[in-house]
Amino acid sequence: MDNLMLNNKIYLEGEVISGLEFSHEMYGEGFYTFHVEVPRLSDAKDTLFITISERLISDMDIRIGCQVIVEGQLRSYNKFVDGFNRLILTVFARNIAICEEKSKNPNQIFLDGFICKEPVYRTTPFGREISDMLLAVNRSYNKSDYIPTIAWGRNSRFCKSLKVGDNIRIWGRLQSREYQKKVSEEDIIKKTAYEVSISKMEKVNKDENGNEIESTIENNCNIENNCNIELENKHEEENLEENLKGKQIS
Repeated sequence: MDNLMLNNKIYLEGEVISGLEFSHEMYGEGFYTFHVEVPRLSDAKDTLFITISERLISDMDIRIGCQVIVEGQLRSYNKFVDGFNRLILTVFARNIAICEEKSKNPNQIFLDGFICKEPVYRTTPFGREISDMLLAVNRSYNKSDYIPTIAWGRNSRFCKSLKVGDNIRIWGRLQSREYQKKVSEEDIIKKTAYEVSISKMEKVNKDENGNEIESTIENNCNIENNCNIELENKHEEENLEENLKGKQIS
């Protein structure tokens, strides 16, 4: 079980922007949810969904405006919404504390998992290279979390060489992204997608006995590079929004 705890780790610093809401109870233990706003290296912010045990916050006053540190794992589960099964992502907190001093990188995640769908390579209307991958990350009790990830630039090109079943490790950040969905001829609703933006990735190579050998690494992991990527993404989203004014997105 210890190894399964190490293959999925997330660290966040941010501001609580919603009150605690009761989620569910399991074996007599209550769980609550709330949202945290985490700044990016650019001036954008990610709004992330947190699930936490009542036992971790029994002696804390978690209220809107609090600056907190959350450490835990990124979990996924299916939820029946509007007649469809939806994949929901939440940060399952294993520790929470008041943030008294902010670090340079308030949003860090590490995942070690297996590609469970063929990576999708594409280019944006502005020429950016992107690859989407769905990663299955094992956890205890024979369960897995299915995590959408996105790679940019040379990491995206590296993804074209990967296939279903490959074991990869990724480092990056958890991001939120708003988009519009057409639900009828006249109605469009705003929705939020969550995904891991990859800054560094590694393919795990093993010999015929299952022993790990030298891995293949691709990365864009220095802070300045990440900031440039975030600024480019922000400008691209702004340009796309400007071009799509008055148009419907399905």
